[in-house]
Amino acid sequence: MGEKTVPNSIKFLIGGTSGMAATCFVQPLDLVKNRMQLSGGKTSTASVISSILKNEGIFAMYNGLSAGLLRQATYTTTRLGIYTWAKDGPPSFLTKAALGMFAGCIGAFVGTPAEVALIRMTSDGRLPLAERRNYKHVIDALCRITKEEGVFTLWRGAIPTMGRAMVVNAAQLASYSQAKQALLDTGYFEENITLHFVSSMISGLVTTAASMPVDIAKTRIQNMKTVDGKPEYKGAVDVLIKVVRNEGLFALWKGFIPYWGRLGPHTVLTFIFLEQMTSAYKTYAA
Repeated sequence: MGEKTVPNSIKFLIGGTSGMAATCFVQPLDLVKNRMQLSGGKTSTASVISSILKNEGIFAMYNGLSAGLLRQATYTTTRLGIYTWAKDGPPSFLTKAALGMFAGCIGAFVGTPAEVALIRMTSDGRLPLAERRNYKHVIDALCRITKEEGVFTLWRGAIPTMGRAMVVNAAQLASYSQAKQALLDTGYFEENITLHFVSSMISGLVTTAASMPVDIAKTRIQNMKTVDGKPEYKGAVDVLIKVVRNEGLFALWKGFIPYWGRLGPHTVLTFIFLEQMTSAYKTYAA
């Protein structure tokens, strides 16, 4: 008998569910990363966490969780579903990277509204009380953004978001598949959770280093305010130029530790959940 196959609809469902499950564990790190990227000055992971706990309380570490879950339900469902569906067969590394970029680009466009809500909800606590948006949850955020700023604001920063997703997915999905195959070829690993963990850690590190400059541009554009009809930034390139000019080149990797701390475990957990749910489906449902 041939290997059991997973229907495309189930691939999309498993992809989104794995991302949402992983987000429940790493949401606090996403919040810290966003706060650091928006700080505009020197800061540290410890000082940001300390400030949040002191001024907002421990539960504030999960601010924006509803937006994070919606983002995974849209973005990750689309990107992982497309990638696992499209990569059937033994494609080359370049093909894997191209498929990852395509999947990430489509997924990012679908997930941008949730991304905008997530950035705003996780960064709200750093603003003075009078300037906070105080969204109750992601649906409230989406409705108020549409009502107060127009529906197209939901896709603010879509271009850098799609650019970031292309970089992330080309690095993450291709490096995961490639690392997994390379580890299997050594003869020291077999298809199990240990292989998935090691492959995911390699993928998370590669992805973090490659995607941070694009991520900081995306974060600042999606959180910017328009004053007297004039936006703070003209676009992603303008963000990068101003960050380098005002904060230094290495500011493009500001928040590296929480970003890797978030992306690394999220990559690990997402792929572990993805592999385990796929295996379970083949065993019990196929």
